[in-house]
Amino acid sequence: MKTGFDLEEYNYALPPNFIAQYPSEDRLSSRLMLLDRTSGQIRHRLFRDLLDYIDPGDCLVFNNSKVFPARIRGLKSTGGKVEFLLLSFPRETCRGEACGRAIYRSSKALKTGQKISCRDSLEIEILKVYPAGQADIKLRFQGELISVLESCGEIPLPPYIRRPVASSDIERYQTVYAKEIGSVAAPTAGLHFSRRQLDLAREKGIQMAWITLHVGYGTFAPVRATDIREHKIYSEWLSVGEDAVKKIELTHRTGHRVIAVGTTTVRALEATADGAGGIKTYRGLCDLYILPGHCFQVTDCMITNFHLPKSSLLILVSAFAGRDKILSAYREAIKSGYRFFSYGDAMFII
Repeated sequence: MKTGFDLEEYNYALPPNFIAQYPSEDRLSSRLMLLDRTSGQIRHRLFRDLLDYIDPGDCLVFNNSKVFPARIRGLKSTGGKVEFLLLSFPRETCRGEACGRAIYRSSKALKTGQKISCRDSLEIEILKVYPAGQADIKLRFQGELISVLESCGEIPLPPYIRRPVASSDIERYQTVYAKEIGSVAAPTAGLHFSRRQLDLAREKGIQMAWITLHVGYGTFAPVRATDIREHKIYSEWLSVGEDAVKKIELTHRTGHRVIAVGTTTVRALEATADGAGGIKTYRGLCDLYILPGHCFQVTDCMITNFHLPKSSLLILVSAFAGRDKILSAYREAIKSGYRFFSYGDAMFII
């Protein structure tokens, strides 16, 4: 009997060739599936057509977090290679030093006190080693930390993109409105928007609001619990300002729709809901895990990509639109040749 909480109920078969390895030729040429979450009706469009389905007075809410070069490769004193994936933007303890936690890959386990060389401008010292290939590290560097990471690191493409990072990824694995440095994965629903489309939205009278949720490793972390209610989501830094609060309050007060761009934005809105259709200002950690049965207080519509089987993101969109409707839409997307995951096509759930 289906309960809605069995992980296998969020599984589907996806041929590997449907996983997008490169972005579309241009941002607006991605395909767009429109899914009516009441009727289940599906329509096929291009992302450039999105504004035809958004009315003046509606409010698009974006996550303006910016991906930083979180993957770093270095060498041990023995010449052995080590790869680090920083789990968040490192906090600076003083000029030229910063601390953080990373996942590492190495032929042999790292040891406390060990030093890794990452070009002339960066050295990494191992502070503490944890199970499952994680470690607390200290970065010693010259200059500004973000500049050093841009020099020594690379954009952390998801593991299902099975190719080396290309120079084009520096631009395309980033939204055009990215501003606040701190994510290790892009809020990918926003990758489809162009600057011109944002200008056209403003000209049409569509409102825009901005939140910041720094996407962490939890985006990649698989759900392993058989009962999805037992899964724990990683905390991520969230900031919601007064401007977003006012715009969302006005949108609902005037009878218009709040349209969340991406699952990270949905989590931000629902985590800060005030119980009356609006949100509250907030700065701090967010660990909201949205499951079937969640009462959506703020989000009226959602723009999202197509997500991995058995993932917390697939569970979230299923909670919003209904698992059967989502999986039916995914089957239709496969039948129609849509591209999946971060560099794939988009869905507008209305």
